[in-house]
Amino acid sequence: MISVEKKLTLTQFYQVVFDGDLLGVDPGVWRTVEESHTFLKVFAKNKVIYGVNTGFGPMAQYRIKDSETRQLQYNLIRSHAAGTGELLSPMLVKAAMLTRLSNLSKGKSGVHHSVVSLLQELINRDITPVIFAHGGVGASGDLVQLAHLALVLIGEGEVIFRGERQATSTVFADQQLAPIEIVVREGLSLINGTSVMTGIGLINYFLARKLLDWSLWLSSTMNELAKAHDDHFSQTLNAVKLHEGQREVARRMREHLQDSSLIKKREEDLYSGNNQEEIFKDKVQEFYSLRCVPQILGPILETIEQTGKILEDELNSVSDNPIISIEDKNVYHGGNFHGDYISLEMDKLKLAVTRLSMLSERQLNYLMNEKINGILPPFVNMGKLGFNFGMQGAQFTATSTTAENQTLSSSMYIHSIPNNNDNQDIVSMGTNAACITHKVIVNAFEVLAIQMLSVCQAIDILNQQNFVSSKTKTVYEDVRQMVPAFSDDKPLYPAIQLVKEYLMR
Repeated sequence: MISVEKKLTLTQFYQVVFDGDLLGVDPGVWRTVEESHTFLKVFAKNKVIYGVNTGFGPMAQYRIKDSETRQLQYNLIRSHAAGTGELLSPMLVKAAMLTRLSNLSKGKSGVHHSVVSLLQELINRDITPVIFAHGGVGASGDLVQLAHLALVLIGEGEVIFRGERQATSTVFADQQLAPIEIVVREGLSLINGTSVMTGIGLINYFLARKLLDWSLWLSSTMNELAKAHDDHFSQTLNAVKLHEGQREVARRMREHLQDSSLIKKREEDLYSGNNQEEIFKDKVQEFYSLRCVPQILGPILETIEQTGKILEDELNSVSDNPIISIEDKNVYHGGNFHGDYISLEMDKLKLAVTRLSMLSERQLNYLMNEKINGILPPFVNMGKLGFNFGMQGAQFTATSTTAENQTLSSSMYIHSIPNNNDNQDIVSMGTNAACITHKVIVNAFEVLAIQMLSVCQAIDILNQQNFVSSKTKTVYEDVRQMVPAFSDDKPLYPAIQLVKEYLMR
C-alpha cells in the first residue's frame, strides 16, 4: 500500500496509477486536514474571504449571506460542470484524482476530511468520474474538468465503473459510499487548482520515458541492421560534447550493442590500410538518423527528465486559492492555481516527442527504401515484389501520423485568450497543452510500432536473428510471439495495435 504523507514521489504515483497499488493516508494527514478545516470555520466569521462568503471570479464583489454560503458551493460545482468533447480515459482521471488528493492533504485548503476520504475510496475502487477533455483554460486551474470531479463527490454526475458509464448515485448506492460534506468552501477547494493538467502531465511523463527507451532500442537495432561503425556512440567522441543527455544516450547504446556481432569497428574496417578502391562500396559515414542518435535523443532525454522534476513539484504543491495558514493564523489570496509551469513543460515535452517520432519516421524510411539501405527489398517485403507489398501501406500511416504530431506541436503556452469578463486576462491553457501532448505521445507509439514491425521483418530477411545483440533478440522474440514473420499480404492494423500495446505497457 502506498501512503500519502508529506510527499508523494513519482515512483509512488506510478505504483498507484499504473500498477494499481492501494492508496493509504498517513494519520498525520488526517490531523492536518482537520486542523485546517476547524481553523477556517472559526476564522471566516465576520471576515470577507473569497469563495467562502463572496461570489466567484468577477462576481467576488458580491457578499453572500451566511444562510446561503453552503448552497453557494453546490452552485459553483453544478454551474461549472460544463465540459464537452471526448472523455478523459480512466487512467488520466485517476491521475488527476490522486494529484488533487495530494494537494488537499497539505492542509492549506480548509476542506472537510470527507473530501480526502472519498477521493481515497474512489481511487482504490477504480471509480473514475466522467470528465471531458474540453473545458479548462488553466488559469483558475482546471475549473470545468475539476467541477466534474466535484460533481461526483457530491453524489451527482456520472462515473466509469467496471468499464461502464453509470450514474454516480447508482454506483454509490452499490458501493455504500456517501457524498462529501459541504461545510465552508469544499466546492471552491475542489475545482480551483492544476490537478487535471498535472495528472495528465504525469501520465505523459511516464509514457514519454517509455517512448525514449523504445526509440533507443530501435535506434541501436537500426545500427545493427546497417552494420554501422561503433565510433559515433563511443565514449571518447561523446565526451567532448558537454551534454549529459547525449552522453547518457551514447552510454545506453554501447550497453545495448556490446554483444552484437554486427557492429563494425572503424579501426579494423577502414583504418587497416587495405581499402584501395576508388569508390567505396559501403558508406564511410552512416546517415544522420543512424549516426546522430546521441545528439538527437540527448536533448529529448533531458527535456523529459526536467518535465518530471517540475511535475513532481506540482504534484506536491498546493494549487488552491485562497491558502489557509494555521501557522500564521491567516488566509492568503493569490494565484497558485495558474498553470504556467505545466503548460510550458507540456509544450516542451510535445516538441521533444514529435522530434522523436520524426527520427522514427526517418529510420523507417531507411528500411523501406532499397536505394538508401542497399540491403533490403522495398518495404521489407518478404513476398513477391510487385505482387506483394510488405509494409508499404503501414508507412503511409507512420508518415501521416508524424505529420499530425508536427501540426499538434504548436504552442498552447503562448495562446492566451482572456475570458471570465476579463477577470482571467492572461491564462495558461495548461489543460489543453496536457491533453494535446497526450495525443502526440499516443501518436508516437503508433509510429514506433510500425517501425518495430518493420525492424523485425528486416531481421528475418537478413537472417540476423543469431547475430543481433541479446537486448535486440529478447524484444524481437517477444514481437514474433505476437506477430509472426509474414510474406503474404494481410490487414496490418491488428498487428500494429498489438505492438503499440506492447510498447505502452
